[in-house]
Amino acid sequence: MTHIALLDTSYPTAINVVLVIARLFLGLMIFAHGYRKFFGGGKIAGTARWFESIGVRPGKINALAAATTEVGTGVLFTLGFLTPLAGAGLISVMLVAIATVHRKNGFFVFNKGEGIEYTLGVAVFALVVGTLGAGTYSLDHQWKILHWTLTTNFWVTLLLGVGAALAQLAASYRPSRAS
Repeated sequence: MTHIALLDTSYPTAINVVLVIARLFLGLMIFAHGYRKFFGGGKIAGTARWFESIGVRPGKINALAAATTEVGTGVLFTLGFLTPLAGAGLISVMLVAIATVHRKNGFFVFNKGEGIEYTLGVAVFALVVGTLGAGTYSLDHQWKILHWTLTTNFWVTLLLGVGAALAQLAASYRPSRAS
């Protein structure tokens, strides 16, 4: 089964429909988060100030990077385009959120300060969709892009996502001793 390619049309219709639903949920949800960073609330300036306050520096560059990654992966998931790469981008954003904000608050999202439950769930969901691929109803399929095996999709999605998160944390995360 690991040799089924992303463009394999042997997926039953139900799996293809479920992949569309999963991509739309992930894509629109994360797009909304990025859009809000650009245009809602405190915009990029407010996000930058908050990033600085949690030790992610420089705040403005990281706020722009986070918002752009969220909008970009949202569009990619929604269209089913470069799906394993979109999965990697979303995993990266969620792992950085876990490391910088949520891990110290435990597992449950209802804990004070919010735990890792939500962000970890989104990262796992992104890995699943990145691994399975976009399915038949996608630009990946229509344009015959990323004709990879499930195994390749899994490793590309996981390693790029984790690698990008580690790189961003190494380059930008400087928490105060009190954090």
